[in-house]
Amino acid sequence: MLNVNVELKERFYPIHIGEGLLSNPNVYPLKAGDKIMVVTNPTVAKYYLTNLIATLQQIGCIVEQVLLPDGEKYKTIESLNLIFTALLKANYGRDATIIALGGGVIGDVAGFAASTYQRGIRFIQIPTTLLAQVDSSVGGKTAVNHELGKNMIGAFYQPCAVIIDTQTLKTLPKREVNAGLAEVIKYGAILDYSFFEWLEKHIDLLVALDQKHLQQCIAHCCKIKADVVARDETEKNERALLNLGHTFGHAIETHLGYGNWLHGEAVAAGSMMAAVLSKILGDLDDNDVARLEKLLARANLPTYSPDGMQPEDYLPYMMRDKKVLSGQLRLILLKSLGQAYIATETELPLVLEAIRCCTQTD
Repeated sequence: MLNVNVELKERFYPIHIGEGLLSNPNVYPLKAGDKIMVVTNPTVAKYYLTNLIATLQQIGCIVEQVLLPDGEKYKTIESLNLIFTALLKANYGRDATIIALGGGVIGDVAGFAASTYQRGIRFIQIPTTLLAQVDSSVGGKTAVNHELGKNMIGAFYQPCAVIIDTQTLKTLPKREVNAGLAEVIKYGAILDYSFFEWLEKHIDLLVALDQKHLQQCIAHCCKIKADVVARDETEKNERALLNLGHTFGHAIETHLGYGNWLHGEAVAAGSMMAAVLSKILGDLDDNDVARLEKLLARANLPTYSPDGMQPEDYLPYMMRDKKVLSGQLRLILLKSLGQAYIATETELPLVLEAIRCCTQTD
């Protein structure tokens, strides 16, 4: 088992990474008599809910469950209310703990519920998708979507532990595995050139879910994110770098309708747009852009804008992005592979040109 600590100013919490952790009572920060609400969806429940409940009961916990509909389009206030209703019907108070068993949608909604139920209760993340394991389960971002924008209603609220059982990836559809690799590649592109080079050598093993390299990769990504979160928990500055490709990607997700493109797929295409824009601005060269494109393609990820989505379609969504300040679009761009920065004065015609370069033509 590998361990990474998220060290915050007044507290810390552990991330445990390994095979079979779902069944290991020693990794849960729980005791006999604790009241647990497991939040999951029918797809994940079919594989892992019985196992998790058995482990919690072995500890001596009192366990209830609530199943949310499966999919990004259900990352809504309505799903949030299902959790509140289940907690209230079970007469759970401030001493309760929510466990999020699932991917990024479950983690975000369950975490937001934990942040607001009776003004805040504990929660534990058990991410079952690669994207959630390397990104969304770490750092305390919780949210639901609005029809006008992704993740627009939420809170920064940290879990008390993250438990990553890499065996859960064996039941994950390949498309979801690939989507998670978009966030993995992001870490190398923004902050760690040597990790980018490592990915160029080992991406095929990650696609194939080789356990040794997978756990090594997840731990490294979690360490990068934990270090950034420790320095900038509420995204005042440096943490924004983790959003490479996300401003473009969120526009894709919102325009197409949540769930039509997976989050990681949209981030992959958005990362290419950011790289092309970085080249237009004179920072990256053709070889840098080609290396990123090749790595994303080897992970079976899209590197072009969706068919039928025009460059002009992006701007209304991008200007509602959470990183916009005083009406000024802020983008995460690359000075070089492994070095990102926050661009605050990029001219919109250049942004449109970058999107157009990543738009396929007949």
